[in-house]
Amino acid sequence: MPKLIITENPEKWNLNFEGVDVISPSEYFSKPEYQETKRFKIINLCRSHQYQSLGYYVSLLAEARGHKVIPEIGTLQDFRFPSLIKDDAEEFDVLIQNSLKKVTEEKAVINIFFGQVENPAYANLGVMLFNLFQIPIIQAVFVKKEKNKWQLHSLKPLHLKELAAGDISKLQEALYYYATGKKVVRKKYSRKKYDLAIMMSPDDPNPPSNAKALQKFIAAADKLGFNAEVITKNDFGKLVQFDALFIRETTNVNHYTYRFAKKAESEGLAVIDDSNSILKCTNKVYLHELLVAHKIAVPKSHIIRKDDHQIPPDFNYPLVIKQPDGSFSKGVKKVADEAQLKETLKTLFQKSELLIIQEFVPTAYDWRVGVINNAALYVCKYYMAQNHWQIVDWKKNGEHREGKSETLAVEDAPKALIDTALKATSLIGSGLYGVDIKEINGKFYVIEINDNPNIDAGVEDKVIKNGLYMKVMETFVERLHKR
Repeated sequence: MPKLIITENPEKWNLNFEGVDVISPSEYFSKPEYQETKRFKIINLCRSHQYQSLGYYVSLLAEARGHKVIPEIGTLQDFRFPSLIKDDAEEFDVLIQNSLKKVTEEKAVINIFFGQVENPAYANLGVMLFNLFQIPIIQAVFVKKEKNKWQLHSLKPLHLKELAAGDISKLQEALYYYATGKKVVRKKYSRKKYDLAIMMSPDDPNPPSNAKALQKFIAAADKLGFNAEVITKNDFGKLVQFDALFIRETTNVNHYTYRFAKKAESEGLAVIDDSNSILKCTNKVYLHELLVAHKIAVPKSHIIRKDDHQIPPDFNYPLVIKQPDGSFSKGVKKVADEAQLKETLKTLFQKSELLIIQEFVPTAYDWRVGVINNAALYVCKYYMAQNHWQIVDWKKNGEHREGKSETLAVEDAPKALIDTALKATSLIGSGLYGVDIKEINGKFYVIEINDNPNIDAGVEDKVIKNGLYMKVMETFVERLHKR
């Protein structure tokens, strides 16, 4: 992708980077060749990016033209709300503490030029902050609080006019490596080949991946040549600037995650979870019919309609009633008799015309087989919550208790379990799935297929550790190479 460095006085920069042109804002605004194609990556190095400045309009027009630009308008706007920036940084507290643990002063000021920093001890922190916030020049200020714990005090973009004379040469060096993709040997940091958006929700109390797992995904992406950026539901307009989208929040068809997946696919991005997987996996009625049609064993089940509550005579209590689009064990109710059944159906039929009814099969645990790209990724046993019939025991106040878990090596799991999981997911696609399976008298029954399975640090990664995150990212690389 051709690269353009845009700055007010190109002649003063004296840059001669292979594959990179240095032009002025007026050239970018007016020349037809910059308006007629989307195949440009813009590095906006104007003196200021303040609202309605030249730098602001460079980024604004770049986004309107479909060019990939740094910094983006949305990112510049985010910096108007420092509390949001600090909240984002808290997700990576471990990295902050490790990077600053040898600092004896009470305050640390770090200038980051395209992810590079002068002090090698801050190298990983500089890369992380740049990947998160995508500003060419960032100044991060950390202060030491109680118990010697470091906290981000402020994070702000720096403009050219704010740099000291000695900083210009550091900026030009960092710009060279960023623009050309050359390797920075002394800092073991190379410019990235692809742009990956990792979508998450800071408001989700039960996200599919915890903060540490997100860190590990970003670290794996970094090693494989991705510039990873965390995005939220407010970043729909930014999708065109990425090569791949990894959704790490709870999905549903009637939800913005589905719209993000569809939009990303229409723009040619590699996507996990893809919209087809979201569509098929988030509806238990569809999954039931699909599995039965392909003769994959499921618990004894029956679909009931809102206009016909008839239960087959050979079904015995207790029964389990499932809402088609429930997740994380929500929307699943157990009933002990006909009176409870009527009351439960009355409630659940308010949300759906169809429900699934199953005979209750008690087990001490459910199997979960993680699958990606038609291969088993991990195997877990999720035990039922204490004194409860489900893995997650949801309380009326929204709190919950979970059962313990046990992670196995894929090769140590029963072969029939793995074969069942792979046969089931082959009906959906080749994305990332978690197949919930019950084992009854040595036979395996598919409960459901999750398109957005949990991957939490310390649980699903317990056996292959960082290899799990690398396998997910390798799938993205493979798909981008094919593209």
